[in-house]
Amino acid sequence: MTEVKRPPGAAAPPRPGGWTRFVTARPRLSLLVALVITALAVLAGSGVADRLGSGGWEDPDAESTYATRALEREFPASQPNLLLLVDAGDASVDDPAVAAEARRIVARLADEKGVTGVGSYWQADASAAPALRAEDGHEALIAARITGEEKQAGETLDRIAPEFRGAHGPVEVSVGGPVAVRHEMQTTIQEDLVRAEVIALPVTLVLLVMVFGSAVAALLPLGIGIVAILGTNAVLRGLTEVTDVSVFAMNLTTALGLGLAVDYALFIVRRFREELATGAEPLTAVGTTLRTAGRTVLFSALTVAVSLAAMLLFPQYFLRSFAYAGIAVVLLAAAAALILLPAALVLLGHRVNALDLRRLFRRGQPKAAASTAAAPEGRAWTRTANLVMRRAPFFALGTTAVLVLLGLPFLGVKFGTADDRQLPSSAESHVVQQHIRDGFPGSPGGGLEVLAEGRATPAQYAAYKERVAALPEVLRVDGPLVKGESAYFTVLPKGEAVDDPAQRLVGELRAAQAPFDTKVTGAAAVLVDSKDAIAERLPLAVAFIAVVTLLLVFLLTGSVLIPIQAVVLNALSLTAMFGAVVWVFQDGHLSGLLGFTSPGSIETTLPVLMFCVAFGLSMDYGVFLLSRIKEEYDTTGDHDQAVRHGLQRTGGLITAAAVILAVVMVAIGTSRVTNTKMLGLGIALAVLMDAMIVRSLLVPAVMRLTGRATWWAPGPLRRFHTRFGLSEGESTPPSTAETPRERDKVSTPG
Repeated sequence: MTEVKRPPGAAAPPRPGGWTRFVTARPRLSLLVALVITALAVLAGSGVADRLGSGGWEDPDAESTYATRALEREFPASQPNLLLLVDAGDASVDDPAVAAEARRIVARLADEKGVTGVGSYWQADASAAPALRAEDGHEALIAARITGEEKQAGETLDRIAPEFRGAHGPVEVSVGGPVAVRHEMQTTIQEDLVRAEVIALPVTLVLLVMVFGSAVAALLPLGIGIVAILGTNAVLRGLTEVTDVSVFAMNLTTALGLGLAVDYALFIVRRFREELATGAEPLTAVGTTLRTAGRTVLFSALTVAVSLAAMLLFPQYFLRSFAYAGIAVVLLAAAAALILLPAALVLLGHRVNALDLRRLFRRGQPKAAASTAAAPEGRAWTRTANLVMRRAPFFALGTTAVLVLLGLPFLGVKFGTADDRQLPSSAESHVVQQHIRDGFPGSPGGGLEVLAEGRATPAQYAAYKERVAALPEVLRVDGPLVKGESAYFTVLPKGEAVDDPAQRLVGELRAAQAPFDTKVTGAAAVLVDSKDAIAERLPLAVAFIAVVTLLLVFLLTGSVLIPIQAVVLNALSLTAMFGAVVWVFQDGHLSGLLGFTSPGSIETTLPVLMFCVAFGLSMDYGVFLLSRIKEEYDTTGDHDQAVRHGLQRTGGLITAAAVILAVVMVAIGTSRVTNTKMLGLGIALAVLMDAMIVRSLLVPAVMRLTGRATWWAPGPLRRFHTRFGLSEGESTPPSTAETPRERDKVSTPG
């Protein structure tokens, strides 16, 4: 710990108490224990990526899920997840040499362990043959099912794919199908995540050095982020023992772990350096920092965790996985910032300002204290606040209009399901599926299956088949294949597997009368059920986020109006993200520049995920700004001055944190998987819009328009906040600038 001498006769600083004493009593021991725990987390989290799934978009309680499981159990050949595309080149697939080689491949595939339900064009009956043969006659399909859970199926694919991929006499074989798509997606995400970390970590360090000047101070947030990421990997590894977890969640772990750790550490280190600049001893500075910025960090972490927790209300494990990962990494980042960081600051003391690399650019200029160095930035934000508040109606209406305009493309959103087009166009499984889409009649592998349960006669099956075949969207009906009291039909739609007509066909099939119980599954049915599950639970999730956020912000501010403003303005800050998602990823603008294939729709769960994450991050920045405004208002009672002071003190900090988080999200957005690219780039845009438009322009303008009424609360709520509320600032007596009667009318003591 750095020793600071007091002037003779000066009073000793107060001894730290409470949380400060707990985290700073033995700082070296705290850091040593943290190092040991982090090392254990590395061991516990090793191999977590191999245990994560790449699905999770379906509702486990839906009709389509029940039918899929029943068909997998009773009729494994009805659910092929492996497709071998056999290309005969210039020859016909009916050429004797081609047919003979294809049958040998079929026989070899049928002998493989873990493979069942093998069929092909060369073995199909006459009714199924057209669906397995390309319209040009040069390609045909072999279909099979790899059994087992996702991890086991992936291992089987790894074992057999090299044996079948490539040239076989007169034919060339490519490997595709759902199991290949999932496996290739999982592998691609793991590779992309490593690249994202390689990009994000050094760029983040450079930006932190630019923000702090000191290389020592810059390393602290990075260290906190690494601890949070490694800890969350261990948590996810443990969760895989009891539930399914999506591989996509690892991207969120990296982004939020690094981004939020930087946010929290920036806020705490900045406040600590401010206290040092006023002459406080390091231990006293840490105590003040924890009582002020530390409370705000804890509060911010709770608001982000609440937004992420809303995803637990949805049944899809894809969404629930992000809740698991997000809540864990937020809490770990906050814990590291509130436990490890204070211990490190006590040990570093004034050396937190060491290795000021900005001196290289200030040679010949006089030295400036940390507070003086920050003065130009503070003056710039003060000028911004003054300008916005002088023209408050213009900025309030103008920024709102721009944000609404940017969000208009979302009105044309079309929801779909994740498929092979998530992968790069050069990916083998994508190439196979594209050949099938372009060259085969109907939608082989993308049809609808109707499970029939209950005893029935051949005549009843035939009558039902005839009724279904007469539906306008049906290309062909195959089956039934009967086993005991169960049977299934395969219904091929005329268009794409999951387009609007196919989704309408799902409803028609479920409404069709039959003398037995029917359950419909297939890609379109899964999509319909997923949309229904999200629509059913979305109001509850939004209400949960809104109510808890209103309560938390009230506890922070004691105001009735500010929580409502926070929820509305946060939601408004997300409009640009949602508009850009549709304009870019659904409509395909910039697809060449960004390197993805647009499927013409947005995966159903992605908007929910992006809303929860981006709303939480917006609240993170909102809490930083509001807490500093509240602290100043409690001290002075001057509303306008409090808004100016809050923006001056946090404007640069929030912008720097947003830029760093955006860099991390853009690094995630370099992924070759479209959903991950959409997640990274979309949230990066939302974060920047929130920090640079909403926090810098819209919030000060709105608070200027609402004036001192901003702080109003009815008497019972004021008393509730007085007892249970939180505040960043120290407890201070009311300002003498107002009478007690005036303060009671418009504000609540912090």
